[in-house]
Amino acid sequence: MLHTFRFLLLAGALAVATPSWAQSSGATKADPALLAKIKDEGLNRSKVMETAFYLTDVCGPRLANSEGLNRANAWTRQQLTDWGLVKANVEPWGTFGRGWDIEKSYVAMTAPYYHPLIGAPKAWTPGTGGVLKKQVVVVKAATEADLDRYQGRLRDKIVVFDVANPPQPSFEPDARRYTAEELQKMADFKPEPPVARPANPEMDERMKARRAQFALRTKMTELVQKEGAAAILSSRGGSDGTFFTSNGAPYAADAKPVLPELEMAPEDQLRLIRLAEAGIPVELELETRTRFQDQDLKGYNVVAEIPGTDRKLKNEVVMLGGHLDSWHAATGATDNAAGVAVMMEAVRILKAAGVQPRRTIRIALWGEEEQGLFGSRGYVKNHFADPANMKLLPEHEKLAAYFNLDNGAGKIRGIYAQGNEAAAPIFREWLQPFTEMGATTVTLRNTGGTDHLSFDAVGLPGFQFIQDPLDYGTRTHHTNMDTYERLPADDLRQASVVVASFVYQAAMRDQKLPRKPLPAAQPARP
Repeated sequence: MLHTFRFLLLAGALAVATPSWAQSSGATKADPALLAKIKDEGLNRSKVMETAFYLTDVCGPRLANSEGLNRANAWTRQQLTDWGLVKANVEPWGTFGRGWDIEKSYVAMTAPYYHPLIGAPKAWTPGTGGVLKKQVVVVKAATEADLDRYQGRLRDKIVVFDVANPPQPSFEPDARRYTAEELQKMADFKPEPPVARPANPEMDERMKARRAQFALRTKMTELVQKEGAAAILSSRGGSDGTFFTSNGAPYAADAKPVLPELEMAPEDQLRLIRLAEAGIPVELELETRTRFQDQDLKGYNVVAEIPGTDRKLKNEVVMLGGHLDSWHAATGATDNAAGVAVMMEAVRILKAAGVQPRRTIRIALWGEEEQGLFGSRGYVKNHFADPANMKLLPEHEKLAAYFNLDNGAGKIRGIYAQGNEAAAPIFREWLQPFTEMGATTVTLRNTGGTDHLSFDAVGLPGFQFIQDPLDYGTRTHHTNMDTYERLPADDLRQASVVVASFVYQAAMRDQKLPRKPLPAAQPARP
């Protein structure tokens, strides 16, 4: 009852106050009453959790070019069509590589006693070809020379690699929200002109050590395969039964064969190591069955539109999106079913509210983001420009803005303006109605690793929203715990309303959002 009363007060204020964000020197023709309808629809008749359920529990894990991603592509295209969007399509962006799915995964310790273990096949690794019941050999090496002692000892064994970062007791909560001080620090950020970086010997040494560690792990894997081991168990860290997935084995159609490999919870792997190093024989029972498909090597994005209605502006486009693919050890809830569900809910809200946008609104759900922003990069190259040569296509001039969501499931606290100083005051105005809902901050900072970077790379105004981190970095990002239970409904409802409002405002402005200067071409490295 209190929530409803507060909402009615706020909606009434929106309808009668005609604030500055609706009258910024003729820059926008947004209707305050329609903005109130957007809030009402998104907060009181939300379908965002229903959408998230279908993306996670029904479609399942959505690894690049997997059956799960194909299911999600088909379902989202149909759902957007059912909501009244037009031109819904599963659009190829280019060549990706082989598809890969898990059909069975089982691992347990059978000696010195029986105990099931937590793990999942590493992406794009083969199955075991049946049940393996083999002894364990632990392989550790600080230098390449250390590998010599394992020659002749690994054939037909299950090799367990060392755990680089063993779990440690933590006295910090898994989940947190941004504090007022942290948000103020973001808001106060001032870009500095580029200058030559001074030498940093400490950082150089760290990078050198990381490269050496990667090279050593590559040598270890090559040795294990050459020696005829049966399978590998590895760990990228985690704690409390949570394990992180890696970038997987090569997925190219002509990739060289690799061994079956499982990525493990570190506690289980460390127990195997302790037992083996104490001289106690350790035996594992292991069976994985995986399936490759190489009939269709293309990657795909899902796109759909709400057509523009203004005679002069309907050929311009406001885009919003997030990546639909995920990793495979869980159902990709916070990374990034949350972002996709919010963006889908935003366009559903706009349709339900009866919005007649001046510009066309286009939603894009990207594929193959986890391997390198491939879906959005391919789309940008096909429609707008290739950053390698910066030859602009006709659609480049027509894009008004792109908004992205891909930082977990936390509510929106503001937006990264990506160094676009002219856009920042516009965003501050658009956030004013959401102060009570916690969305207040505009920062000129950039956040990396999300699909807005594909747009920014060719001089288009692409933006990512600031989200509360919750337990994204500690518990769910790329882990076996990234499930529906990690999605707070109130946060996703709030985010859906904020996104819908931003997209509506951008579609109604007289002018496209300001752009930064075009970047120089960035030729691909050989």
